[in-house]
Amino acid sequence: MTDHIRNFCIIAHVDHGKSTLADRLLQLTGAISDRDMTEQALDSMDLEREKGVTIKASAVRMFYNAKDGQRYELNLIDTPGHVDFGYEVSRALKACEGAILVVDATQGIEAQTLANLYQALDADLTIVPVINKIDLPSARPDEVAEDVGSLLGVDPDAVLRVSAKEGINVDQILEAIVERVPAPKDADDEPVRALIFDAHYDSYKGVIAYIRVIEGKIKSTDVLRMLATKLDLRPVEIGIFVPKMQPVETLGSGEVGYIATGFKTVHECRVGDTITLASAPAAEPLPGYFTPKPMVFAGIYPVEADDYTTLRESLEKLQLNDASLSFQPETSQALGFGFRAGFLGLFHMEIIQERIEREYDLDVLFTAPSVEYEVLMIGDEVLKVDSPAELPDPSKILEVREPWMNIEIITPTDFYGPIMELVTKRRGIYKKQEYPAPHRVQLDFEIPLSEIIIDFFDHLKSRTKGYASLDYQFLEYRVDKLQKLEILVNGEPVDALAAIVHEKDAFHKGQRLITKLKDLIPRQLFDVAVQASSGGRIISRANVKATRKDVLAKCYGGDISRKKKLLEKQKKGKKRMKMVGSVEIPQDAFMAVLKLDDD
Repeated sequence: MTDHIRNFCIIAHVDHGKSTLADRLLQLTGAISDRDMTEQALDSMDLEREKGVTIKASAVRMFYNAKDGQRYELNLIDTPGHVDFGYEVSRALKACEGAILVVDATQGIEAQTLANLYQALDADLTIVPVINKIDLPSARPDEVAEDVGSLLGVDPDAVLRVSAKEGINVDQILEAIVERVPAPKDADDEPVRALIFDAHYDSYKGVIAYIRVIEGKIKSTDVLRMLATKLDLRPVEIGIFVPKMQPVETLGSGEVGYIATGFKTVHECRVGDTITLASAPAAEPLPGYFTPKPMVFAGIYPVEADDYTTLRESLEKLQLNDASLSFQPETSQALGFGFRAGFLGLFHMEIIQERIEREYDLDVLFTAPSVEYEVLMIGDEVLKVDSPAELPDPSKILEVREPWMNIEIITPTDFYGPIMELVTKRRGIYKKQEYPAPHRVQLDFEIPLSEIIIDFFDHLKSRTKGYASLDYQFLEYRVDKLQKLEILVNGEPVDALAAIVHEKDAFHKGQRLITKLKDLIPRQLFDVAVQASSGGRIISRANVKATRKDVLAKCYGGDISRKKKLLEKQKKGKKRMKMVGSVEIPQDAFMAVLKLDDD
């Protein structure tokens, strides 16, 4: 029977206290003893603790003796908090019947609060609204409860008010879960269908799939089948999280647990896949499965050329844990051998960069991120181009399409003007606005992805004193007047500095980049010309002056022709040097593309 089971998750905007609330629930139910308790117990990576963001989903089973005298099994599925991991969030929500919506009493409703809430409502979950951080001096619990109440259409008094840090009223949440969240349906007799909502790689047991059994019953001796990848497996073990992994013999419908598959990579066991029995497979998989598609691309190069093999091994190891990371080898004339990697978004890219540097102790250089363009060639062939250096000759191109996003910005109404100015400057198109609460406005725009991947979020935060929050979803590919901006140093194109820009921005961006590079490229023994070229013509140029030896120092007066002869000789030497000399481009130059200030 499944009457005593409750499956729920916690959804919230980044830094609204989700992991702290999970800690308190684990402590209250005795799942973790006070002696073993650490802050953010479910966030196992140092990075997660530092950035205050859950990166990997995790699950834990708790037992709670309710006021009605019954003992309940509560399965908490902790979801990633950042918009880049939206697909994992959607799968985790599908594994639950209820969601605790946590809103910060000082900040109120934010963009990802709404984005995650709409996803939870789409998944048909029962919402338990909670206001956290009521102990802070700047808390506005009554005001925020009004906002949340009107958003969900519930009485503000039904919104629970807690302080996860101090443990105030947290027991009320456990009672609300038992009373309000429905039990999963009892379907032990149906064909087995279990949803994989996350997975991680274990060097002893292979890939560990986190599953929620929707229908049927799984025994540790069954031969199982993945419906999307068509692979069969005999589990190494099946078990539950309490919160450490504990093997069990069977998992019934409604239960949450794990299967140690023995697979060697996460690619064989993808999030969202359906597990069934090989002997009696289910007729169709659970809905909603797709392979997450990278949105942002960047080159990764080792600073020391000798580290190339180590970098490849470290990327392969990261890929074992993170199936959404993709990479392939590429070569750059300026940077040598490296890899072109695809990421779900900028935050995902930042996490991978930090992990490479920390976990594998490598010095790496990331080139400026770019997005994937669709190029329609003469002859109707469509190419996917994710590196500006690969853009074909303009004479062979019919049109270039770029990805556009729907973005949703929630901000106090005081910053309406600066946000409008920022978005329209970046080619954004205003769609609509709503007021989810008094003094807060939700602005919806359409904007090209290439305009938001570099420093859009930083500008948004600085213009709104940190109050605005952002959420984005892919919209479509659109045709626009796009062209390649190339940088030539000493007449040679530097592929790692190339960018694809809009026709109207090419001149300004080229000029700004040349001005920066002129100061960053060290002086040589000969003049170095730095040029920007776009649309088949040079649009900007600057010279890095040569360092000169004073050849006239030994001439004390005398005939002018003697001096002229020495200067001519020096001039010829410089000319010869320029023909054979190569220019070393420092790392700062590749980062200059990222710091082209619009202001």
